Amino acid sequence: MKIATWNINSVRLRQGLVLDWLAREQPDVLMLQEIKCETHLFPTEVFEQAGYGSAVVGQKSYNGVATLVRGDFEVTTELLPGFTDPAARYVELRTQGLALGNLYLPNGNSGAEQGYATKLEFLAALTARAQSFLDQDTDFVLAGDYNICPTPEDCAPGALGPDDALVRPQSRAAWRRLCWLGLTDALRALHPTGAAYTFWDYQAGAWPRDNGLRIDHMLLSPRVAERLQTARPDRDERGMERPSDHVPLIVTLDSSAPTPA
Repeated sequence: MKIATWNINSVRLRQGLVLDWLAREQPDVLMLQEIKCETHLFPTEVFEQAGYGSAVVGQKSYNGVATLVRGDFEVTTELLPGFTDPAARYVELRTQGLALGNLYLPNGNSGAEQGYATKLEFLAALTARAQSFLDQDTDFVLAGDYNICPTPEDCAPGALGPDDALVRPQSRAAWRRLCWLGLTDALRALHPTGAAYTFWDYQAGAWPRDNGLRIDHMLLSPRVAERLQTARPDRDERGMERPSDHVPLIVTLDSSAPTPA
């Protein structure tokens, strides 16, 4: 089973890139963030023609998430339980025996301290959601743009200041609390060290200088982690014409492993 997450930074602007990538990689699931369109304007029919159903939570101009699925699925919630902000930042569905949470975590650098508090509120709600899945013995994946560099190695030297919300101690502590529930960072489970960036800013020559960040993550529940085979960012996408500033993170799982009924 191949699952990917990609902050596309406007799906209507880059639907051609997405279609080309789907044809090339053939994932079972693609979770998109920052689709930047209202739900009814999402190009659902275009992706249906490519063989994918869509679960979409959008809003005008900003934010928005969509999960593309090949095969049957059931949408379970279009809001993150416990998160009070109305922005379109979460959609959850079930397919192939897994609960898949697609998330776009607040950046936290705008809106002063209230903006940062909203970031921490989302993380607390996400942690509670993960705990509820564990309590219910549910196999799950939480993937998307977390807007957190978990360790200094996940941020190119000089790319961010020490007070940036992506690297603040409170952000990293909240990330650790989530992982310490027993979740596995898919990329780091297989590649414990080294740069594995998923984002390069459009400014200051970040891409040619490889001045990147690892902020797109896929967290796996314990039984799902046992099925982990590969995990990699698809760096080639950043070199495409008019690309997103993020690239897909691709994870493959052993589909032969049994899942609970």
